[in-house]
Amino acid sequence: MKPLVSVIVTTYNHEPYLAEALNAILSQECDFGVEIILGEDCSSDNTLGVCKTFAQQYPDKITLITSAENVGWRTNYRRCVEAARGKYIAFCDGDDYWCDKSRLAEQVALMEQNPNIGLCYTLAERRDGEGRLVGCFPIGEGHTSLDMMLHDWCVENCTTLASRELVLDYYATEKPENHPEWLTEDLPMWLYVAAHAEVAYIDKATAVHRVFPDSVSHSTSLAKRLAFCDSSSNIKLWFDERYNNSKQRRHLLRERMNTALWVYSHIGSVDDFVKRWWQEVKENKMGVCNIVAYGLFVKKLFRLAKNK
Repeated sequence: MKPLVSVIVTTYNHEPYLAEALNAILSQECDFGVEIILGEDCSSDNTLGVCKTFAQQYPDKITLITSAENVGWRTNYRRCVEAARGKYIAFCDGDDYWCDKSRLAEQVALMEQNPNIGLCYTLAERRDGEGRLVGCFPIGEGHTSLDMMLHDWCVENCTTLASRELVLDYYATEKPENHPEWLTEDLPMWLYVAAHAEVAYIDKATAVHRVFPDSVSHSTSLAKRLAFCDSSSNIKLWFDERYNNSKQRRHLLRERMNTALWVYSHIGSVDDFVKRWWQEVKENKMGVCNIVAYGLFVKKLFRLAKNK
């Protein structure tokens, strides 16, 4: 039976977590076909062994994709999407997991009732490596228009269900392989879908995103943290210009400045803070009137004085 939903699980060095992710997907309660496309990218731990065990146990449900050499997260994502056969695609990285057995059934029912919906996502829990709850995402209401999603990003990738056709259109149209400066795959993908279809939000936690201090989006490394934050802001600026008539440009430029200065206020030097502030002022002109920047600078000085 051809699956209605293909679940993309990309994994690299996720040995302690992968079984929980796969078991949660296999436990979904639904009356339609579900396949798992499992992309393993030459892990240095026993992640491949876990993948092979599950693929052998569920040969009719799991397709394992791997290679002799590491291909990187972007190629791993894409080769899994291209192998998918379902009308809809869901995503779950190997260190995340789903916590609601009815999530696929609810999301599919919603999208089948309204063919104009290209993306459905839900609330997510965020937990640390020990399983402790550290928050939920989005904070506040979920947004369902491109304009609002640009203004206030709200989509956790492990909660999504999307039209496979639109995801393939994203790859064909935007060619993310030509944008090495895009340090994430899901943000531009979902902005593209939101620009071409309706978006639905279910206000219920259906998945858990694990937050690690060494991940690219939450790194304690100043350079990595700034690179990811700047990349995310610049992706939104790019899509705002291309699909939103630059309606959010002023807000996004200020957001980029404030986010970078917030990072510097915690883990950077005063010199670095001032240099970045001046860079943004020269580029954006309006930065000199940004009260938030001055507040962050005062907090930076206060932290330094407190730690002496």
